Amino acid sequence: MEELFVIAGLGNPGLKYSNTRHNVGFDTVDLLAYKNNIKVSKVKHKALIGDGEIGGRRILLVKPQTFMNLSGESIREIMEWYKVPGSRLIIIYDDIDLPLGKVRIRPKGSSGTHNGMKSILYQIQTDDFPRIRIGIGKPSENWDLADYVLGRFNEEDRKLINNSIVLAADAATEIVKSGINNAMNTFNGK
Repeated sequence: MEELFVIAGLGNPGLKYSNTRHNVGFDTVDLLAYKNNIKVSKVKHKALIGDGEIGGRRILLVKPQTFMNLSGESIREIMEWYKVPGSRLIIIYDDIDLPLGKVRIRPKGSSGTHNGMKSILYQIQTDDFPRIRIGIGKPSENWDLADYVLGRFNEEDRKLINNSIVLAADAATEIVKSGINNAMNTFNGK
C-alpha cells in the first residue's frame, strides 16, 4: 500500500475564527489545497479532509473541526483509521513563543503552551512527529492570551503572516518530497 502523509493544520471552525492568529494552520492547509488542487470538503473523523497528491505522494489534508483544545481527538481517529505512523503526520500551528512571521520546523518535541498540541500529544501518546510552527508573537502585557490568539492581524502583520503561510506550505511540501531534515535545512534559517 502506498505511503499516506497526513498534513493537519490547527484552527477553530467557523467564520467567527476565520483569519485569526490561532487559524494560521487552517490557512496553510487551505493554501496547500489550492496549490495542489485538493478539495478539503469531506467531513470525516471530526475534521474537514481532502485527499490528493503532492510530489507523487498520497496526501490527506486535514482541518480538525473539534475546536482547538480537542484537536487530538480528530488526529487520533485519522491516524488509527489510516494506520499512519507519526513520521508521516505533519502538524502546522501558530506559536506565541516564536517572533511574528518566523517559521520553525521540528521533528518532534513538546506542546509548549499550545492547547491544540497538548490535546494531540495526549491523544496519540507520542511527540515523535514533524511539526511546522508559525510565529504569531506574544501579546503585550495587558492583553488576555485567549483574546490575542483569537484576534486578527493588522494589515502590516497580515502581509508578513501571509509570507509565513507560503513558507509553511512549502516546508510541508518539502517534508513530503524529501524528508524532515531537508526541510529543516532549507526553511529553518529563513
